[in-house]
Amino acid sequence: MLFKCIRAELMKLRRSFVWFACIVIPLIPAGIGTANYLFYRDTLQGQWYALWTQHTLFYSCFFFSPLIAVYCAYLWRVENYGHNRNVLMTTPVPLSCIFFGKLAVAAAVTLLTQLWVFALFTVCGKYAGLPGLPPVQILFWCLRGGLGGIVIAAALLLLCQCIRSFALPIGLSLVLTMAGFLFSNKGWSLYFPFSLLTAGMNANHYDDQLAGEMLRFLGCCGAWFLLFCTAALWLLRTRDVKA
Repeated sequence: MLFKCIRAELMKLRRSFVWFACIVIPLIPAGIGTANYLFYRDTLQGQWYALWTQHTLFYSCFFFSPLIAVYCAYLWRVENYGHNRNVLMTTPVPLSCIFFGKLAVAAAVTLLTQLWVFALFTVCGKYAGLPGLPPVQILFWCLRGGLGGIVIAAALLLLCQCIRSFALPIGLSLVLTMAGFLFSNKGWSLYFPFSLLTAGMNANHYDDQLAGEMLRFLGCCGAWFLLFCTAALWLLRTRDVKA
């Protein structure tokens, strides 16, 4: 049943503007970050790592969470329209399959976005004249940030499930991302879910800030993920079933 729900969610994405957003929006921080790197090239050290600091400074702090919010809001869009939520709740489908079907698709698109971001980073680096290819460590940071992105996807699916507006969760995600940036600056990035993406991507840092902290990072990601999934399922059972 879960795989049928996943297929149903994937059908929503066919010919949708989500793919346009997935491709086009990461171009903006990539362009800004590359321009910033070229402007300050004489003072920045570290080549690929220096370029990474400029890309992630804009991408992780302003663009990625709202982009995930677009994915999540779109996956709940049909159910949030009119009385479709009531119809969904009366179908013989386990509520866990409904939620985790959406989460699986949101997670997959989030990871695809991260791979696209890394591809853009590579192209921008070659355009800037950097030698060779990006270090494998940066690809690891990008994928590690994807884990934080999946936690954020679970949080935003919960938010979109409760708020039936399409735009409001996107705006709230930007506010929460900026709050996460403040938590990161205080050294509390593992204790606020919207900071996990910034910490995972090692945003705006040369040296790995999570060196020796991977188990704690994974533990925090798992704890927040479990919390959001549990809350979402509880609300589906206690709130929407009665609608």
